Amino acid sequence: MFSIYILTYNEEIDIAACIESAMLSDEVIVVDSFSSDRTIEIAKQYPVQIVQHEFESHGKQRTWMLREIPTKHEWVYILEADERMTPELFNECLEAIKSTEYVGYFAAERVMFLGQWIRRSTQYPRYQMRLFRKDKVWFDDYGHTEREVCDGPTDFLKETYPHYTNSKGISRWIDKHNRYSTDEAAETLRQLREGSINWKDLFFGKTEVERRHALKDLSLRLPLRPIIRFFYMYFLLGGILDGRAGLSWCVLQAFYEYLILIKVWEMKNLPGPGLSSTANSPSSSDMLDKEDEEKAITN
Repeated sequence: MFSIYILTYNEEIDIAACIESAMLSDEVIVVDSFSSDRTIEIAKQYPVQIVQHEFESHGKQRTWMLREIPTKHEWVYILEADERMTPELFNECLEAIKSTEYVGYFAAERVMFLGQWIRRSTQYPRYQMRLFRKDKVWFDDYGHTEREVCDGPTDFLKETYPHYTNSKGISRWIDKHNRYSTDEAAETLRQLREGSINWKDLFFGKTEVERRHALKDLSLRLPLRPIIRFFYMYFLLGGILDGRAGLSWCVLQAFYEYLILIKVWEMKNLPGPGLSSTANSPSSSDMLDKEDEEKAITN
């Protein structure tokens, strides 16, 4: 068996369905970033452990969670509140943890947007580190999100998980990505000054994860990034075949890139501390990771 962590911040819309999908495990731990809505009230209705911890960054929240919250099992799975565990994925995870060859497994998300699975324009299969031995994996920050650091070989699961990325409405999506773009702008500046492109991984990476990381580092250096991203997602990846949802998704992603470029310019040219003061403030469903002080709440 493996334990399941659920990361939350103001997830009253999604938390019940997420917990219910995770109850296949005999241990579910909700790690909350001091939600101000009914997230905790709803979570207390289920036989789960609840821990609250102040958010600092996505990578630090995950690493704190892994190191400081004891679990029944050495293997753990991370769920975000707008994601769901499926019986098929759960059973594959049970089989995967029997192996001693790997320390972690990537799983691919199925992005659900405007009532449908957007398969093409979301770069499917896009893998995330989800199932792993908690003593062999930790996370570093990268832009608004995190990157896994694995002490050992990893593999890929065949089953996927649904990610309801717009479950709280377009206003929350825009608000969230406005905050995320600040972190991405800061990471863009850092990469331009200190980073480099791994050309070997870009063209010959052994896994989708290696190629995607290298492509991300390249994309930060491209001119006209919003236009290039729209063209790449809508035409090259086939978002045009995803219908209205595909067009809307590609437009939103191009808009997000444009926000990043504007904030990069502001950080370079405007006086004062810049925009970094909002970078680490709790966002919506992906704001689910936090760090520093702890406060345990038990049912």
